[in-house]
Parts: sequence; structure tokens; C-alpha cells
Amino acid sequence: MPCLLRNGQKIPTIDDLDERYGIKGSKILLRIDINSPIDPASGKILDDSRIRAHSPTIRELLERRAAVVIMSHQGRPGSDDFVSLEEHAKLLEKYVGYPIKFIDDVIGPSARNAIKELEPGEALLLDNTRLISEEIIEATPEKHAKGIFVRRLVPLFNYYVNDAFATAHRSQPSIVGFPLHLPSAAGRVMERELEALAKLYKAEERPRVFVLGGGKVHDTLRILEHIHANNIADRILLTGLIAELFLVAKGIDIGEENKKLLEAKGILPLVPRARRLLLRGLPVETPVDFKTLIGNEVRVEPVGNIRGVIRDIGPQTVKAYAEIMKEARLIVMRGPAGVIEDPRFREGSLELVKAALNSDAYLIVGGGHLNSIIAELKAYDRPNLHVSTGGGALLLFLAGEELPGLSALVVSAKKFFPEL
Repeated sequence: MPCLLRNGQKIPTIDDLDERYGIKGSKILLRIDINSPIDPASGKILDDSRIRAHSPTIRELLERRAAVVIMSHQGRPGSDDFVSLEEHAKLLEKYVGYPIKFIDDVIGPSARNAIKELEPGEALLLDNTRLISEEIIEATPEKHAKGIFVRRLVPLFNYYVNDAFATAHRSQPSIVGFPLHLPSAAGRVMERELEALAKLYKAEERPRVFVLGGGKVHDTLRILEHIHANNIADRILLTGLIAELFLVAKGIDIGEENKKLLEAKGILPLVPRARRLLLRGLPVETPVDFKTLIGNEVRVEPVGNIRGVIRDIGPQTVKAYAEIMKEARLIVMRGPAGVIEDPRFREGSLELVKAALNSDAYLIVGGGHLNSIIAELKAYDRPNLHVSTGGGALLLFLAGEELPGLSALVVSAKKFFPEL
């Protein structure tokens, strides 16, 4: 069954690829995203969650007797985390449960020879795709399809599988170039992401509640504008800096210190946009109290009488938001409610996640901070929970923008799967 996008377009899955063309004995180029935090001192991988996430896709393709060549990027040239994928290969082997060969080459003769020699049921990880300068360039799929990166590798493969939703917002050769040449499909991580996000556009998944916080106010405001224009949300519960912005837009005093902080971050000029959304009926709730900091003293202060620096939502806000979430069929949470790195201001985010998990709603969680709370609560196995691997890709999807990685798969589907 193909993945259905919000515009009605379809993307084939691994099952569709197998049914139409047959995977057994084929050679598959698999794009994953195992870009991971790296300790600059030791070069060790600090968080292997993305490596674990992609392992089932690799295992399945190997068990279907395909020869699987895996590629991913890591960091950017010049940054401390721009390293080889040799350590990633060892962790992939651990989680996949099959040997993962590694070669310190991407498109050179050594890589191409290793690809040619790969047998069905074997896997090879190429080195960091960003060793190739083309991979840093954003260009159209058509331009990348004619580039050296794609032309060197594409003759060696039968199919292309994109399992990297987290990089679907990039228009780079490893993401958009190969689908124009090869029958292409979404991997299992990509498939799960699209299935979860499709619920945002299904009429039966209502009421829908969005809980939005964190520090990326410009991005969150774009999401809110898209949500309102397309009538996606029934209720929006704001926390973090975006909540402070909307309180100012409502004409509510949040204290001079907090207004100065918003001004320093370039957020105050967004007040007119927030006010327009309020006037047009955006179904938004703002906090009624906050945890604040005055000197070293933590206080709970009601909105309208705030003297300290805002650091988290207060207990009454948590209670009110939890009541609203009880009636939801779908909850989307993105961004923490407070300065979550400080244990004194972690409670708001923790209690909101608990409330969402205790509801009967399907829960979509995006963002590293909230993901860490899901891990802390040991809730990953909850059946109605989807923890997104996407950062920028999820943001842009929620803001209604086109993701080049998905568009390339749609173009490929029209060419190689005309019956979809």
C-alpha cells in the first residue's frame, strides 16, 4: 500500500517495489539519516537513536535477499562532527544483526568496485556523502540527476529507497537525484512518518490539539499560519517563547524583563502577525501562570502580575491544558514548555507529555527535547505514539511547505509506477 500525501499524491513503499519489480537478487541504494551527535574530544557517537531507527529497514531488505548499499551524511565540512561513518557502521552491524561492510569512499573506483562485488544478502555502508562537494549544493532534482555523484553510481543499481525523512527538506543529489533514474520507494522510517502525519488531514481524527513551544518562534509562527489557513487544529496550546509572543499580542503585561528578552531575540516585531491570527479566530490558548526566576528564587506567578524571568509554565496552566487534551483524538507536540535543561524548569514539559500519553489520542512528538522526555518515561512502545525523526523536515511539513525528497519520490512514482 503506497504512502498517501496531503495533496493526494502517492509514494511507493518497499512492498510496492517488491510486488512490481521484485527485490530478491537486486542491488538497492538506500539513503538513511544517521547524522548523530559526536563527542568532539573522542569522536565517539553520543546518541545512536537514528542508527537504531533505520536498522529494521536494512534488516528487512537483507532478509529479502537484496544487496544493500547504504549512504548517509554526517555533519558539515569544517564542523567538529564532520567525520567518517566507520563508527556508524559498527553500530549499524550491532543493531541490524548482519555484517555491515564499510568503505572509506563514496563514488570513487574503490566504492564502485565494492558495490559491483556485493552479493544478495550483503550490506555495504559508503563513507560520508558530504565528502562529495555536490552534496553540499541545493539544486533542482533535474540538475542533480545529471551531476557526477548520481551518474557515477546510478548504473550500479536496480532501485533506490529513501528512508531519510529527516533530510527530505534538502534538495541534494543523494536525496533527489537518484529517484529520477531508478524505481524508487519509501523505506520503513519514511513510511511511518508519512502515515503518522497523514492523520493531520483525515476528517475522522478530530478534535486535533497542537501543543507548541520551544524557542524557534519564527518557525512556529509559520506553522500556526498554515494550521489556521487549512483548518487543521481544533485547539492550540502555546508554551515557551511563542506563548509569550501571543500574550504580548493580546495586550497582556508579561513584565519588562521578559519583553526585553523578546526584543533581544528579534521576536517583538512578530507581534502584528500574531495579532492578525488572533483577530481571525486562531483557536489558541495561552498560559495562565508561569514558573519564574528572581535572582536564585523560583516562583509561580500568575499572568498579569509577573515580576520574574519566565522559565516554565505553571501548575494551573498544566492543569488547564491537560483537561483540554483529554478530549483529543490527535495530539501534536513540538518544543518544550520551558528551559528544560534546568531540572527546576522541566516539570511543565514532563507533565504535558504525561497528560498526552494518558489521553486516548494518537500522539505525534517532534523535537529532541520532548523525545528525551519520552525516553525518560520509557514510553517508546506505547501503541498510539509516533516519535518523529525529523527536525527541519517536520517543521516545514507542518508549515505546509513542499519537501524536495518527497517530491522526487512522487516524480519517480509517476515514471516507474504508473498504476499508482
